[in-house]
Amino acid sequence: MSRILFLLVPGVHLLDLAGPAQVFSTAADFGHDYTLGYVAEQPVVPSAQGVPLQADTSWPELGPDDLLLVPGWRSPARELESKLGPDTLRRVREHHAAGGTVASVCAGADALGRAGLLDGRRCTTHHDFQDLLAARYRRATVVRDVLFTLDDRVVTSAGIASGIDLALYLVAQRHGPAAAAQIARDMVVYARRNGHEQQHSAMLRHRSHLDDTVHRAQDVIDARYDARLPLGDLAASVGVSERTLTRVFTRATGLTPLRYQQTLRLERAEHLIAHGSTVEHAARTVGFEDPRMLRRLRSRPSEQLATGS
Repeated sequence: MSRILFLLVPGVHLLDLAGPAQVFSTAADFGHDYTLGYVAEQPVVPSAQGVPLQADTSWPELGPDDLLLVPGWRSPARELESKLGPDTLRRVREHHAAGGTVASVCAGADALGRAGLLDGRRCTTHHDFQDLLAARYRRATVVRDVLFTLDDRVVTSAGIASGIDLALYLVAQRHGPAAAAQIARDMVVYARRNGHEQQHSAMLRHRSHLDDTVHRAQDVIDARYDARLPLGDLAASVGVSERTLTRVFTRATGLTPLRYQQTLRLERAEHLIAHGSTVEHAARTVGFEDPRMLRRLRSRPSEQLATGS
């Protein structure tokens, strides 16, 4: 996703836009190749909070690695429709057809629906709009009370701050959990919210605390999850004893440092396997010396791994 293109609709919510934009902008500050752009059907777009926004009316050329994201807008439930013109909806549809990823925050799911991209797919939106979205797009499966869904390069989120969760997940998928953790820490967004489904990223699941010692230890593990990290070396890097680190880490995250590292390795390995890697190659890539360890971890129930039992 070298280009992140935001499609702005009149009445756009500032946080729906600014949250994901901040994530990708911060990623660029840390050396990842992202360029942000903003398009609309008019050069000046009024926001729901009263701040006018400038946007291009001509679209840049998009490629398969680029992300097109539609933030939500203020709208009474009966007027969810975005009123985007057919040419704009065609561009949204064609970007996905060409292999690109499309995403929405909150009411932005309606734009994807009007472009025909929700048919036969799982999706979500803000809880105020879920019934309306389900009624309007009957071929879609509206998943309720989750932060975001992913289905064949169509990504939808519940709204407002969940756009940050969505963007961090996409960064983690492309650059690994360490990159997403670095961005989250820089943005001071450790507290993540869960719906009925477990969040995909271990970084998001286990950063919902305010213990700075543990965060610093997690930063080390996130950056070197594929390397051997003796507990003594890890404890020394954050200036505490092994016993203290184990105690505060477990209290803050529910996991020992080793189990946290294994969780990161397993998550990254699952991503590699899902994209065609063999178990043996994935195991070596994430730091397991013996593929049998990866097989054992994969065979464990997810709730057992999450509790470290």
